[in-house]
Amino acid sequence: MSGHSHWHRIKHKKGLADAKKSKVFSKMAQLISVAVREGGEDPDANPELKLAIEKAKIVNLPRENIERAIKRGIGELEAGQFQGFLFEAYGPGKIAIIIEGLTDNKNRTLGEIKKTLSEHNGKLVREGSVRWLFERKGVISIIPEAQPPNLKNREELALKVIEAGAEDLYWHEDLLDVYTKIQGLERVRENLERQGIQIESVSLDWVAKEQVLVSEKEREAAEELFEALDENEAVQEIYSNLKD
Repeated sequence: MSGHSHWHRIKHKKGLADAKKSKVFSKMAQLISVAVREGGEDPDANPELKLAIEKAKIVNLPRENIERAIKRGIGELEAGQFQGFLFEAYGPGKIAIIIEGLTDNKNRTLGEIKKTLSEHNGKLVREGSVRWLFERKGVISIIPEAQPPNLKNREELALKVIEAGAEDLYWHEDLLDVYTKIQGLERVRENLERQGIQIESVSLDWVAKEQVLVSEKEREAAEELFEALDENEAVQEIYSNLKD
């Protein structure tokens, strides 16, 4: 199975361009503030906040920005009233897409995303139309080349991942996704770290139950759609059942 966030995959392949960095910082700060507002300011008692802070650190969001975002979440600093959204859509080649994000104006964002989809051979669909094609999973991403010498071998690394309690795993070209049950995410992460495995990121993702193979032309159109959706400041994550 494979359901990795396309935003993460784009970031992993291309790195953070300076022109995008401020937008990504803004997204991460909003994610932290909303997580605090909905679940409290203690990361140990608020898994969503803990993951949001970890994601922010991966993109090098400065500590002071994280602290300000937390203060906005608890009301110490003025902040816009952001709310989460999840939109479902079909894209080029009839691939199923889930778009998650945060917005202070859901109607405006809905209109913007509809427009982006229509410009890239996609369309918004009603709630529940494609979500059943995905499962909510914990996902731990690992870069094999970043591992200690004794763990660079794929078979050895996969064995360690299974021993750590992973439910499933998926090899991308240069990235390994480890899937867990939501409630088992922290336990598996701790087991991996205890074995000396270097972790690239930890998240809660929508994972496709089955992947769809499309033509090269449709794949290119889908990648253009993902890039266009990512340009929307409200969009946090993009998932699809497009086969790697």
